[in-house]
Amino acid sequence: MISYLGAIGTANPSHCIAQQQIADFMAQALEFGDVDARRLRALYRVSGISQRYSVLPDYGRTNGDYTFFPNTPGLNPFPSVGQRMAVYRREALPLALAAVADCRRQVPSLEMASITHLITVSCTGMYAPGLDIELVQALGLPAAVQRTCVNFMGCYAAVNALKLADAACRANPAARVLVVSVELCTLHFQKSAEDDHLVSNALFGDGAAACLVQGQPLPDGAPSLALTAFHCGLEPDGHADMAWHINDFGFEMTLSSYVPKLIQRGIGRLTEQLLSTLPVRRADIHHFAIHPGGRKILETIEQALDLSHDDNRFAYRVLRDYGNMSSATVLFVLRDVLAAATPADHGAPVLSFAFGPGLTLEAMLLEISVDSYQLTVNNEKAVRSMEGEPVAAALVAAE
Repeated sequence: MISYLGAIGTANPSHCIAQQQIADFMAQALEFGDVDARRLRALYRVSGISQRYSVLPDYGRTNGDYTFFPNTPGLNPFPSVGQRMAVYRREALPLALAAVADCRRQVPSLEMASITHLITVSCTGMYAPGLDIELVQALGLPAAVQRTCVNFMGCYAAVNALKLADAACRANPAARVLVVSVELCTLHFQKSAEDDHLVSNALFGDGAAACLVQGQPLPDGAPSLALTAFHCGLEPDGHADMAWHINDFGFEMTLSSYVPKLIQRGIGRLTEQLLSTLPVRRADIHHFAIHPGGRKILETIEQALDLSHDDNRFAYRVLRDYGNMSSATVLFVLRDVLAAATPADHGAPVLSFAFGPGLTLEAMLLEISVDSYQLTVNNEKAVRSMEGEPVAAALVAAE
């Protein structure tokens, strides 16, 4: 029994802020002098990020007209965990619903009453009754839907959610699993000049993703990804290099400069272990969906696995346009892999990685599933339905 991932919907908050605007905010908030401010802006320029999204407009402002942070020098008193969680509770559900709506647009025939399992994912906020119950009520899901919450596992958590969804579908071929990841990372800005915090503040953005996992490919020829295999690895030497703690002023991320080296050291072994029992070799794989934890992480993986920049193009594009959105990020990358799939890609393997505290390295092997016949039929129907229009225009509209 094979399960299929498809209809990956995504959403971001309304505040899209240029990376250099955020750098200006950070320099002012940290009360940096000219020399430190220049160094900070240089860090932001080489991050590979052009813009990020936030539920807070403050990061695009340097005039003190803030809505969340205090309008005082040094932003004192700095917002507490309680204040940050209040924003999370207000903003998480609308963003999750927007991602689900995007998912449902891709499968118009999807009935919410048919959902048997709901898996929610987040490491940037929590409350109870939580987001899972709010989604049940807002979406009209059955009260008996089986709910699971994957919390506080960091950037690799969506992979664990897909493992759970895959297990549910293998146990029950009629299972239909809705996975929803919501991360509001920018709520947890740390007012600290320590290198780890400066790097974290330069990387993370807000976003949500929702996807459907079921025991058969999506209808109407829409591309899906067969969940073929999973493998988890640990690099215990990185226990202190990537960590996530709840402190008095938000959730504090530790992300040391040693993390890319740890990933580079373990990624080859992880790939070998993933493929060891499969009829697929590394040389057979030409599609990749790598969690863009940062530009340096992508570059070190390329070196370790002999990948080109183009092999990693989907990860770089997500990093550029959204930054690191923790667990939701790899789903954004997989969304782009699916969007680019053609009938010629049917059966092609996709190698995917995500990383998090521990240091945890998660690997997935997926396979592109495209019903080329059904896609052709759908395109022909679309053309025939546009009577009176030039054929060229109809073909463009049908694509």
